[in-house]
Amino acid sequence: MFVGWLFAASVTLWWWLASAVAEWRPLLGCAALLIAAWGMATGWRRAPVGQLQWDGQRWRWESSVYRSGAALEPPAVVLDVQFALLLRLDNQAGAVWWLWAEQSTSPARWFDLRRAVFARHRPTTLQDTEAVGGTLGELTPTVKHTHSAPARHL
Repeated sequence: MFVGWLFAASVTLWWWLASAVAEWRPLLGCAALLIAAWGMATGWRRAPVGQLQWDGQRWRWESSVYRSGAALEPPAVVLDVQFALLLRLDNQAGAVWWLWAEQSTSPARWFDLRRAVFARHRPTTLQDTEAVGGTLGELTPTVKHTHSAPARHL
């Protein structure tokens, strides 16, 4: 995010230098840039600090506020830049949290986090598994492969 802000600042500076002396629009761009910087700093200070945990079936968020852990829906990956992930976390109460996870925080566990976040989640109960298996079993015989007939020899 900060890199994007620096890019916007450099474009605004170039705009300021390339414009006429009495031009008011670059001033508006500078004001927008300062408001964006204030918003980023405020968001960074208020960002949740804690630990995202996955036990193989459920996601939990543990922090000083949620000592016993808050149950979460599986995180949604919003941005993936290989060394960091921007995750959207939805808790059971409907609140949305944004989490910026970085490889430098825990390099030894980084690939474990990536595998867990990108893994497809399976049904958690045996009954759900049987229902999915039964549905797939019903669909499989109806698929016909036109090119799978045995070859005829002349």
